[in-house]
Amino acid sequence: MSSLTQPTSSVQTVTALLLLVAMAAVVGTALGFEHIGGYIPCKLCLEQRTPYYIGVPLMAVAALSSTLHWPAMITRGLLLIGGLLMLYGLGLAAYHSGVEWGWWPGPADCTAVSAPVNTNGGGILDALNTVMPPSCEKAALRILGLSMAGWNVIASLILTVIAFRGATGKP
Repeated sequence: MSSLTQPTSSVQTVTALLLLVAMAAVVGTALGFEHIGGYIPCKLCLEQRTPYYIGVPLMAVAALSSTLHWPAMITRGLLLIGGLLMLYGLGLAAYHSGVEWGWWPGPADCTAVSAPVNTNGGGILDALNTVMPPSCEKAALRILGLSMAGWNVIASLILTVIAFRGATGKP
């Protein structure tokens, strides 16, 4: 029997569940910094979330397919797609980190971010004059010398490796 037609192994089940939890934790942390910490994301920050928004439900389906003993090809394929999503996210995060470090220019529409406007009982035009959308070139926060984009490079790289290893069935 080929590895594609064999039942899904526990490696794929554990991998899918690990990726599901880790992807949700990464994007949840970003959302926490935004909604609890008050950090307004720039355009590139928002784009880096897309692979996670797609990856979380995809890994839920991968975990479901693994536990329901669907053909291994389905679970492995979903893990492979998850790995490709994280590889894409790695590229986005590396690009954004390079923009922050001044290694290359960012997109021209970098500050075109729609953010909620708090009027504090005043007029909306007054509030618009005080709201400055964040620039993709300036890290809002650095932790141990890395911006959120820099930490996303590390997270995306680790999740890419985990997904690809799970897709190939190697422990």
